[in-house]
Amino acid sequence: MIRFPRFLSILCLALALPVQAGAQSLAKDLFGSHRAPSAQAAMPIGAYSKGCAAGLLKMPENGPHWQAMRLSRNRNWGHPVMVEYLMDLSYAATRIGWGKGLYIGDISQPRGGPMITGHASHQIGLDADIWWLAPSRLDLSVAERESLSSIPMRSADQRSVTRAWSPAARNLLQVAASDPRVDRIFVAASIKLEICKSAKRSDREWLRKLRPVAGHDTHFHVRLKCPSGSGGACETQSPSVEELSKGGDGCDDTLTWWVTDYLNPPKKTGKPAPKDEDLPKKKHPRQFTMADLPAACASVVSSD
Repeated sequence: MIRFPRFLSILCLALALPVQAGAQSLAKDLFGSHRAPSAQAAMPIGAYSKGCAAGLLKMPENGPHWQAMRLSRNRNWGHPVMVEYLMDLSYAATRIGWGKGLYIGDISQPRGGPMITGHASHQIGLDADIWWLAPSRLDLSVAERESLSSIPMRSADQRSVTRAWSPAARNLLQVAASDPRVDRIFVAASIKLEICKSAKRSDREWLRKLRPVAGHDTHFHVRLKCPSGSGGACETQSPSVEELSKGGDGCDDTLTWWVTDYLNPPKKTGKPAPKDEDLPKKKHPRQFTMADLPAACASVVSSD
């Protein structure tokens, strides 16, 4: 015999579960589902790897000096300052002999935020990947932009650049990094090493913005500063490049660490490695719920 009070209480609990689960939906699924930006004023919100973006602009798929790649990802959305920067850089690229301009990779999703796949950053419309493949043509079809691949600038042993490296590639990085809108640029360590060896003493200040990071063999990653007018909504990255490079050009610490500690790590001292449970736990952006993001992101993801 069914006891109706108990039955009804179980039924009510079951009906409540989807609501509770929805409240904990992963942010990547919510932001990844949007195909258009929010109808709000442009604003980067939060940190590069923990935030979102209101009012982003779509980087045109085609331009006089660029083409956006991998259109199926719908990640060619950026803050207006980023879109303007990429247009400016694409024109400058043609002036220094870098092919016909730029092949531009991922910027951000229409509303920024964590992505279902790929990047941990690129969340606030101020990050962009630029391919190391210099364009020989700017009339690629949509299908070609899905199948064409960039080229590596890092050798297999990670100690040097490939034969694809050229003065034009070096000049492209200098132009990109010298722009006052740029906070830092992530490159393969071998690129930073190569430029550090050949740079003239009177022309090294821009080098501090080049930061060696794994996974940047076929593209370089430009990160812009928080634009004026963003107030406290946009979080400036810390530590600054000046702190990372100790006020210099970042070459001494780069050469020492990458060559001695990474490629030729010091011998083990016999001290036992920490157990997994003793290590600090850090949630990956793809695990973020809306509660992990700035409160303002709720209006971005729900805006019409």
